Amino acid sequence: MKSLLKHLSPFAPDQSGAVSALFDFGGLIVICDAGGCTGNICGFDEPRWLVRRSAVFSAGLRDMDAILGRDDKLVAKLQSAMDGSGLKFSAIIGTPVPAIIATDFKALKRMAEKRTGLPAITVPATGTHYYDRGASDAWLELFKTFATEKHPVDPGTAGILGASPLDFPALDAGNLLSAALKQDGWKTVKCYGMGAGLDDVRAASAAARNIVVSPAGLAAAKYLQKTFGTPYEVRCPWLPEQLLDALPPLAGEKTLVIHQQFAANAVRDAIMKLDSSSRVDVASWFTMEPEFMCENDFHIESEEAFIEAASNGGYGAIVCDRRLRAALPRTRPFHIVDFPHFAVSGRLLEEVQ
Repeated sequence: MKSLLKHLSPFAPDQSGAVSALFDFGGLIVICDAGGCTGNICGFDEPRWLVRRSAVFSAGLRDMDAILGRDDKLVAKLQSAMDGSGLKFSAIIGTPVPAIIATDFKALKRMAEKRTGLPAITVPATGTHYYDRGASDAWLELFKTFATEKHPVDPGTAGILGASPLDFPALDAGNLLSAALKQDGWKTVKCYGMGAGLDDVRAASAAARNIVVSPAGLAAAKYLQKTFGTPYEVRCPWLPEQLLDALPPLAGEKTLVIHQQFAANAVRDAIMKLDSSSRVDVASWFTMEPEFMCENDFHIESEEAFIEAASNGGYGAIVCDRRLRAALPRTRPFHIVDFPHFAVSGRLLEEVQ
């Protein structure tokens, strides 16, 4: 019962992360469901949908389609939607239904490419993992499909991997991350999925270095390093000003930071710069890469484990999305520093009109 949430709302699942990763690349995204998962993604799990559109469709599976596995019917719908659309590729994203009936996504990929004459990406999401797993799989497949040629390296160009509004609480997070890297001396910055498009993916080998800003971008970074020799580093170059302004009182305190791992590590670094004697632990409900963990960092396995760690860890403050406060005992006055995490609460720094 580790996944049981009594106080918190469900977090964004893997199919939402996959769609978010592919949202801005000009492809036809087909969510292999009856309509409910698509409604959740477009209505709740993708904030960019509120201000612009992407070609996101539901496969519209009916009972007999699921029972009989009518892949030819799905591919026919996909071709019909792509005809004359100018879209550059198709992507088929899994959900619990195809997971239960053991849909062959490799076969779907071959069928879609043969029928449309365009590249196809498949992400066999199951709905049982969190958004970061789906995003990681989608980015890896994207670069495997399109980043196939070796280009001359431009020493002034950096790529950003793992950026998504599900991880960073701003619709313009791509611009903010890019601006921060340009201040570090990079002439050109390609933020894949939040500013950089499919042509930039094709030319990914031209980057002198990739900056991985969330664990979801790590698999793609390792692939590009193995394939083209592109080095990468893990760091989060931008944090919200509101958050940075709230950190000085935490200097010297024992603090718990909860977010996606690489952003949380950046918060720890910011607090430690203020006072190196500070004790700052990082935790996350999502992927925790062991090589980037410190001694007392931990993965949050369940709501009960979160309550136990926060209540009995001796922390003077907790930096996290304020929505997590709902799970903590009201009898104790926790000092919460708000760091919105859209995949947790559906909150952005700005209010979308």
